[in-house]
Amino acid sequence: MKSDTYTQSGVPVIRGTNITGGRSFSGDWVYVSERDADQLSSCNVREGDLVFPHRGSIGEVGIVPGDRERYLLSSSLMSLKCDETKADSLYLYYFFKSNEGRHQLLKNASQVGTPGIGQPLTSLRSIELYLPPVEQQKHIATMLGCLDDKIELNRRMNETLEAMARAIFQSWFVDFDPVRANASGESAESICQRLGLTPDLLALFPDGFEDSELGEIPAGWAVESIGTLANVTGGSTPNTKEPKYWDDGVHYWATPKDLSRLSSPVLLGTERKVSDEGLAQIGSGLLKPGTFLLSSRAPIGYRAINEVPVAVNQGFIAMAPNSGVSKYFLLYWAEWAHDEIVSRANGSTFLEISKANFRPIPVVRPTDDLFEKFDRYVEPIYKRIVSNEQETQQLVAQRDSLLPKLLSGEVPVDVEEEAS
Repeated sequence: MKSDTYTQSGVPVIRGTNITGGRSFSGDWVYVSERDADQLSSCNVREGDLVFPHRGSIGEVGIVPGDRERYLLSSSLMSLKCDETKADSLYLYYFFKSNEGRHQLLKNASQVGTPGIGQPLTSLRSIELYLPPVEQQKHIATMLGCLDDKIELNRRMNETLEAMARAIFQSWFVDFDPVRANASGESAESICQRLGLTPDLLALFPDGFEDSELGEIPAGWAVESIGTLANVTGGSTPNTKEPKYWDDGVHYWATPKDLSRLSSPVLLGTERKVSDEGLAQIGSGLLKPGTFLLSSRAPIGYRAINEVPVAVNQGFIAMAPNSGVSKYFLLYWAEWAHDEIVSRANGSTFLEISKANFRPIPVVRPTDDLFEKFDRYVEPIYKRIVSNEQETQQLVAQRDSLLPKLLSGEVPVDVEEEAS
């Protein structure tokens, strides 16, 4: 399929970018017409079919949901349809999520250039696995699915919570809704009811605008550089060939890859840790919890607030908010200002924004009182996000511990007892 085949609606096309580590697919979608999907009937997949990349993000797996009559596979994917008398599709999904299943998928893979599987269909068909009776498979899948359902519920809840915090930021600091309402002469009671504000909060917003280098801004606010709102630092990577910097690591050490895996902008841990000797090689040392982290390259724009002390590599701009400045303001400002940040980046191999180019970016700064009020509104939302992420970590650990034991039969499942 070429890009000119895609339409605004129709049959959705599953691409490698839509397989993101969970049962369901996500990301941006493209579509083809019903007629084109009919002509590509061998590429149609339906509810319960398993989908695997054979090029690119190999080793991943997704399962087709039942929300549509059919989906279409892109050319980088392959599918597996279960014989329901022998195998439960959700059970097979969990098999391929296990270490053994992933090993089976990757055993014939090549990592040269773009990762890929040679003779992908032959490789998939050759995989052998332990299959208990179908009813037992279904009960195993149900047990694991309940954990995944809660993980997915937390993810969706956090999306909603983030949208709430983002909407407050947009209304107060981008659209200046309370200022415009004050300037319009609308009654305070009406404004508070419409915008969800209290009278004392509304009183902190001015009732007019003034000119600035960024255009009209609320009267009494200021245009400052982002470098005056936070202490901007970066990190580094200790010599990876020096075992003493890494062996028995005790300090979290983040790379942009750690942020790429986050479903919410909360950093609770990292893939790798450094030793005391390794930490001594990083000039910025351990960053205190509450530091805002922004990836500065490959790509620019991953965001998180660390909830644990962490050191970072050179792929970050780390911002410790100055006194009176809201860390949540920094978090949502960086998302809103993404295009401006990227416009100041440079590089021949990949774009990177340096700290020197980042610090001068102008920001409309509200009063300290409004920073404080913004924190009061957003902090409960953010703390709920953190709590959900902590619970999700526990659920993931429980699922990953239980998964191989259930699949191997080490933990027996009594179907009759489960049914009762």
